[in-house]
Amino acid sequence: MDWSIQEVARLAGTTSRTLRHYGSIGLLEPSRVGHNGYRYYNEESLVRLQRILLLRDLGLGLPAVAEVLGNHRDQAEALRAHLAWLRQEQDLLARQARAVESTIQHLEGDGQLMAEEMFDGFDHTQYKDEVEARWGAKAYADSDAWWRGLGPDGQRDWKERLSRLMEDWRAAAVSGASPESDTAQTLAARHVDWLGSIPGTPGYPEAPAKEYVLGLAEMYVDDERFAANYGGTEGATFVRDALRAYAAREL
Repeated sequence: MDWSIQEVARLAGTTSRTLRHYGSIGLLEPSRVGHNGYRYYNEESLVRLQRILLLRDLGLGLPAVAEVLGNHRDQAEALRAHLAWLRQEQDLLARQARAVESTIQHLEGDGQLMAEEMFDGFDHTQYKDEVEARWGAKAYADSDAWWRGLGPDGQRDWKERLSRLMEDWRAAAVSGASPESDTAQTLAARHVDWLGSIPGTPGYPEAPAKEYVLGLAEMYVDDERFAANYGGTEGATFVRDALRAYAAREL
């Protein structure tokens, strides 16, 4: 079974022009071209298009998308990594939506405002006890004061920076790159720089302590809550190994 270019464009929420462009650069070639010149796509093409659109949603440019697809040919495995990330985002958005819905109901005079429910999915203090247990109360207090001092705009910018870093890690993990590759090591340097920008981090304001980086790297793999940020255990293992290699060379 196959679908015409117009049908695929409609199903995927894109345009025929975009699909033709993907074909012209070798990213998504049609499975066949009819005698009338119409392009048709089979099931394998649709799976590839789904992966392309997912990677584009992660913020990757077309050359990077092509590299990921070229290096990671097991489509089911790659989609499992995408699925783990999507489910994490879905859970977070659902929690935030319920919190906002609850506030709207209160504002419209329906029900009592429940302060403890208003910020479900927004709480940056959810790991307070763990941070204090691992690195001390001062580390948490310093980082918490810094966070609150950023204000709404600063917090939004910081979250966007973190989101881009996580997206780039996930893309690198599914690309087939090795933890010692230039791509992975560039990300590791960004990651360490990000960690070192947070007051309360062991070693702040200099580079974070090597032991701290290695400890976090292990936690990313061991704790499924953190592993989900990197697409699951496989992605977290890639991050851990890249950070290990970076720490051994630079810290």
